Amino acid sequence: MDAAELYPDDLVFAHEASAATGVPEPVIRQWASRGQITRFKGDPRQYSGQGHEYKTMYALPEIEQRAARYRQMPQRRPKAA
Repeated sequence: MDAAELYPDDLVFAHEASAATGVPEPVIRQWASRGQITRFKGDPRQYSGQGHEYKTMYALPEIEQRAARYRQMPQRRPKAA
């Protein structure tokens, strides 16, 4: 996705994208590390004094497209001791 096609409100942090789509933050970060969605640099004035996770922004329309096909993996049942 080209940054020129995006509106300013389309760029969100991982926790905001997670709240909007229901996809967990680690999954969103994994999609970005695999090159399936685009990462954007955040505005340094927005995250001064906060953790590193606020330095990366993602395109919400891209995440919404992938979220439509996202299915949560069932967790393994704990083994009996």
